[in-house]
Amino acid sequence: MIDSRMGRRGACAHAGGRPLRVWLDPRHGQELLALADVYELVWATTWKGEANEWIGPRLGLPELPFIDWPEMHGWAPGGTFWKTQYVLEYAGGRPFAWVDDDITSYDREFVDRKHLAAALLLCVDPRIGLIRADFDALAEWAAAMWL
Repeated sequence: MIDSRMGRRGACAHAGGRPLRVWLDPRHGQELLALADVYELVWATTWKGEANEWIGPRLGLPELPFIDWPEMHGWAPGGTFWKTQYVLEYAGGRPFAWVDDDITSYDREFVDRKHLAAALLLCVDPRIGLIRADFDALAEWAAAMWL
């Protein structure tokens, strides 16, 4: 594991000035690159493009596109996570898988109502992060899409 305390402009801190500890597993880069054969990898993080500077290189990832949130932490429809509406806009009607630690049943219901293509919303435990079962679920879902 890599304990990365670097973030935006060198110091990712919550209100109050405490650094946000980000645990990165360099093996995840290989796992994600293996999925790039069937997925377009995109950062959907508040780091936006800075993920390419601070996170991607530590995982061995190439520069990736990112969702440039028009508004962060603002209003969201129907109790959804503020990112959900923008993830749908970015997907533009295409099938997609979204991995995040703030996905709830409200987001799943919203996506089911508003997005006509297939979608996998995979919620990960922020205390644990991505695990083998998550990568397997992503691979299995993609394989089922092309049957």
